[in-house]
Parts: sequence; C-alpha cells; structure tokens
Amino acid sequence: MPHLSTIVAVAVVLGFMILIHEFGHYAAAKLFKVRVEVFSIGFGKRLFGFRRGETDYRIAAIPLGGYVKMSGENPMDERTGDPGEFLSHPRWQRFVIALAGPTMNILLAVALLTGVYMVHYERAIYADKPAVVGWVLPGSPAAKAGIKEGDRIIRIDGIEDPTWEQLEPRVALSPNQPLGITLLRAGQTFDATVTPEAKGSEPFGTLGCVPDQPNVITELEPGMPAEKAGLRVGDIIIAVNGQPVKAIAQMIQVLQQSKDQPVAITVQRGTETKNFTMTPVATPIEGLQEARYRVGIHSDPSVSEHLSFPSAFRKSLEDNKRSSFLILELVQKMIQRKVSPRMVEGPIGIGGAVGRAVREEGWIPLLGITAAISLNLGIFNLLPIPILDGGVILLLFIETLMQKDISLRIKERLYQAAFVFLVLFAVMVIYNDIVKRLGS
Repeated sequence: MPHLSTIVAVAVVLGFMILIHEFGHYAAAKLFKVRVEVFSIGFGKRLFGFRRGETDYRIAAIPLGGYVKMSGENPMDERTGDPGEFLSHPRWQRFVIALAGPTMNILLAVALLTGVYMVHYERAIYADKPAVVGWVLPGSPAAKAGIKEGDRIIRIDGIEDPTWEQLEPRVALSPNQPLGITLLRAGQTFDATVTPEAKGSEPFGTLGCVPDQPNVITELEPGMPAEKAGLRVGDIIIAVNGQPVKAIAQMIQVLQQSKDQPVAITVQRGTETKNFTMTPVATPIEGLQEARYRVGIHSDPSVSEHLSFPSAFRKSLEDNKRSSFLILELVQKMIQRKVSPRMVEGPIGIGGAVGRAVREEGWIPLLGITAAISLNLGIFNLLPIPILDGGVILLLFIETLMQKDISLRIKERLYQAAFVFLVLFAVMVIYNDIVKRLGS
C-alpha cells in the first residue's frame, strides 16, 4: 500500500505540474486568438469530454499531465495561411505563447512556497549564520586544507562573507574541484585551497566539516538504544566516553570506532549533567553501501515561525531565485563535465522524494516538494533545446535577427537531433536512478 500511495501521489503531482504548464500555453494562445484544437487532461485515447467552440476539452486514458494542440504549430506541417494557425501569428506572440508554460510553473512554485512560509517557515538555526566551523573530520578535505574548529570561512570561490546557506550549495556543486577560501582565525586571515570530495552514491561535494551549533537532540527513534537508555528530546550532548563532543558528526565517528561496544553519553539536561550507557546497533543507511552503528539520535536544531504575506512572498522569491541559479549552474557544470550527471534526479528519485513527503504529517512537506518540482520543470523547459519551449524561443530569436524563417529542412534536422538527445538523456537519468538505488 505505501508503494501504491507513492505512485498515486507522483502521478497527481507530476500531472498537476504538466497541466499547469499546458494551461499557460492554452491561455496565451487564446489571448492571441490562436486556434486550440485540443486541451487534454492525460494522454492517449480520448475517454470523454466536450467541445466548446473550436476546442475539444477531453479526459484521456493515461492520467499523467496533459497537452495542448494548436492549429499549425508543427513547422513540418504545410502552412495554409489561416489566421488562426500558430505560425500565422507574429513572432513576438509565438514567443509569449512558448514562454507562458514555463512561466506558469515558476509562478506556481513562488505561490506554493509563499503559502507554505505563511503557515510554517522553518530553517536550520545555522543556515543564515556566518560560516563558522564547529568540528573537522580528520583526514577530510577541510582537514587537508588546514581548516580548524572555530575558523570562520570569510570567502569561498568568490563569495564574500558566506552564510552556511550560501556555502553548502557551492561545495555540493564542486566535487573534486579546487575552491579558493579565506579563513579568519583569532583575528588573522589565511588563504587556502580546499577540494570537496564526493562520497557514497550521491556525487555531491563535501568538505568534512560541520557548522558550529549546539548538539541538541531534536528526535529519538522509537526502540533504538538512546530512547531505551532514557535520553530525551532537548538534551544537549556534551561528551561520549568522557571525550568532549562538539558536533553530532563527531559522535557518529566515535560510534563507528566503538562499533557494538557499550558507550557512555553525557548530556546537559537543564541545569543537570547526566550520564547514560547504551550499545550502538548497526543499521542500514540510505545512500551508503554498508550499515552504520547508531543509537537513534537526530540533531537538526531549527527555528520556525509564521511569516506575513509580504515577508513570505519575498522569501519565496529569494529561495526560488537562488534555486533557479543553482539549477542553471548544475547544467553548465554538466556541460563542462565538471560534475556527474548522477546529480540529476530521475523519476525514481523524484518518486522517492514525493513518497517521503506524503508519509510525513500534514500537507506542508508535499507542497514544498511540489514547489521544487514545478520550478525544476519550468527551468528545464526553458533550456535552449529544440522541442522544448526554450528551443522554440531560441529559434524565434534567431529568426528575428535574420528577419526571415529558418528553412523547414534545417528545423527538421534540429528537431530530430533534439528528440534523440532527449531520449538518450532520459535513458541516462533513469539508468543513474537505478544505479544509485542499488548503492553502486
């Protein structure tokens, strides 16, 4: 049943995203009096519907999105000169029609995040704080670069005074790529070079250091050693086996060394210091090939609030803008072969994310992932690839500069090449999806 609910949720979310996209094209086409022959919810065989004016509004057999068919939109079709045909309209109108689909997806992402932030805006407590290092994993890229506990990263890859919210995506998109950094330590600055490493099945770069933040227990897994031993949410972990702990990542390292031997964890509870003894258990971790010794503690201290509409709207714009540039940077680095195509999530990865959101309490997680998918769909469709909306826009721009139409023979070759490219890209993404889930 969980798998069935995930499949249904994915179908609904993706279907809605595509439907919104096609409605953008439909509304713009109607505005400019382009004849819309079909507005379909779903693909394949027509099940039922109705005709109003020149448009057949239908429900089709495969409920995954939909499509709009405009008269004369295929440049390979013979043009009749009918004023209702897509190609009979001025280029600027065709530009607006092509742009309307991705624009609807982007506007939906902004609207959804605005609504989410008005109800529940949550962020890690360190997200908008200066990038001060709390702990460094021995042998990690950060350790090799000379980064120490208490250092503040005041510049990385040209970004001045970065927050962790700015630094983490930069590192993630730079696996095995040297990054120039400047550190502030005891009032003095040091220049260094750090090369993020990619570990596990996810090819994202990591430094091997964590933010300076309190080790507050925010969640205890039921039935795990920490809960059984009597630890509570809100306890602050201060030591493991008598060794001071400055980060949960440091405690995790100690647990991997002690394996299934009992460990003593010291916590601060209010004004009291308490000691607990427990035995770690080996449990599988998604994305890792081997089990990890754990006690069932989560520490993700965050702050949450309700934002006013103006504040929520501004924050939504900021987050969507930042995410858009990160998507474009990822595409650019893929073209430059600086990052692995495995960074792109395919249908299996997207399905997993939607499934996890569905299983969480309330609508907020699902609306958040829906906003992210909508933004990605909008940006992807703006890429300058023939067949996609961005390709249509690019060809219109070229034709405007040339002051004449590109020949049908050239367009046909471009569309054929684009189709082959998109099919190969889809195959590659699905293959990578499967490989990642198998833990390769």
